[in-house]
Order: sequence, then C-alpha cells, then structure tokens
Amino acid sequence: MIDQRIKFRHLQTFVEVSRQKSVMKAAEMLHVSQPAVTKTIRELEDALGVRVLERDGRGIRVTRLGEVFLRHAGAAISALRQGVDSIAADRLGHGEPVRIGALPTVSTRIMPRAMALFLGENTSSRVKIVTGENAVLLGQLRIGDLDIVVGRLAAPEQMTGLSFEHLYSEEVRFVVRAGHPLLGRGAFDFADLTRYVALMPTRTSIIRPFVERLLIAHGVPNWPTQIETVSHAFGRAFVRSNDAVWVISEGVVAADIEDGVLAALPIDTSETKGPVGLTIRADQQPTLGLGLLMQTLREVAAELPR
Repeated sequence: MIDQRIKFRHLQTFVEVSRQKSVMKAAEMLHVSQPAVTKTIRELEDALGVRVLERDGRGIRVTRLGEVFLRHAGAAISALRQGVDSIAADRLGHGEPVRIGALPTVSTRIMPRAMALFLGENTSSRVKIVTGENAVLLGQLRIGDLDIVVGRLAAPEQMTGLSFEHLYSEEVRFVVRAGHPLLGRGAFDFADLTRYVALMPTRTSIIRPFVERLLIAHGVPNWPTQIETVSHAFGRAFVRSNDAVWVISEGVVAADIEDGVLAALPIDTSETKGPVGLTIRADQQPTLGLGLLMQTLREVAAELPR
C-alpha cells in the first residue's frame, strides 16, 4: 500500500536532486529554497523508511535503494506528464509530443530520412530532438524528459530499467580530409597517426573504450595531441581545414565520405563494431506518435547497406 504521506512534490524534488546531484541546483530549478528541498527529501525518507540520498564529497549521490526508487519515481512523473500532455494535445487538436534523444551517429545517418517520413504521416505530434552524450540522454530518458534515445547500446550497468531494440551495427572510422598526407601511401603505419592532431570521442562516450583498445593493440597507448569532442559540426569543420585525424562513428561521416569531402584511412576497425538501436524505458507504453516514429526508424535502418 502506498504511504499517503508521499506526494507528487516529494517525487519531483527527489528526481530533480538526483539529476542535478546538488540541493542548491535543484532548488533553483524547482524555484524553491534550499531548506525546502532538504525538508522535502527528509519527509520522503521518513515515509520510505530508508535513505535515498547521501553526501558524496561536495556533492550528493543516490543510494542503492534510492536508485531502485528513482526508476519508479521517474516513471510515475513521466506517466503523469504524458497524461497532462495528452489532455492538452486533445484540447488543442494536436497529437502527443515525441521527445527524442539522438546520438550524433544517428542524427546525420538515419534521423533526417526517418523524420521526413514521420512528418509525412501528418500525426500532428510536436517533435523535439536533443543531441548529446549517451549518459546524459539516458539520464533524461529515465526521468521522463525524453521518450526515446536512438544510438549505440550502452554498457550493461547503464541499461537497468531500460529496453534496447537493435537496428543495425556500425564501426568507428579514422577520417581525414581529401588529399591528406596519410592517404595514397603504401603500407599504413599506426605510428604515423601520432604526428597529427586527433579529434577523439570524450572519455564518457560509448565508443571511447573501443578506440583505446584498438590503438593499444597497434602500439599507440597514447596520442600526444588530442581534442575531445562530441560535436560533429566542429569535427567536420576542423578536419576539413586541418591535417587532423577524426576518430568518429561511421554514421556521422558516411555522407561526407560518399561525397569525397572526407576519406577513411585504411585501418581495419571491425573490432569497434557495435549495435545501434532504440532505447526506451522498460515499463513504457509507446504513444501513437512514438510507436510510429519507432516503426519509421526500423524501416529506414533496414535500407542501410549491410
């Protein structure tokens, strides 16, 4: 039986503090005082009979039992938000909104085509597309700020409470501008890479461990000059005007390579291949708009060369 002392404000406050990892930042987002946030969390812990948050240095982290409750709290808030959105959409004559988190690899490869087909169905659904690192997008998915994340499969420990559907697999590529000095040579030597600036995925990105293992296996444990970025706009502009080497998922640069603007170095990256697909909350019931979007993404992915 649900403790009647637990109110919506308790769930909302707990989810926000968990997301911000800070009482001060959560208070700013909720437009209340810090003492009010602290009091609300204490009330929630009293009702549950367990600690859900604890100090972690200068910040705050969610306890083990708090993580369990967070999944349900996020789902409850998401369900309520969907209900409110459904009523608002019905009154305005619009379909329910579809909020998408898309990793850069799909933002350029399948999302434009899928979105064109989706809009052609005239669902009247409002669409929001957010890009960013996988961990950030999955965090927003858990608390209901996003309805779906389209990208690479996350590590097992990040998939608790989430469901993944495989669409296709892709590799990481080492990409340079057309006419780069490393192109058109004989046998490729990995040591030559280190003479150039590397645009690398960030250390928290999914593909970073694959890249590091590949480099170590070929005698490059450290690339002296690196720029870490998840911005494909910056990466594309920088590598086209410099002799840098861009280490990036092939989906981001497939069109550039096809157009001859960029070129992939002759490196066997098959061991970096990983699944790309759809991630939603395991307890989530897709709305009509979300279900249609998922089907559209499946169809577009099926058209990709294998």
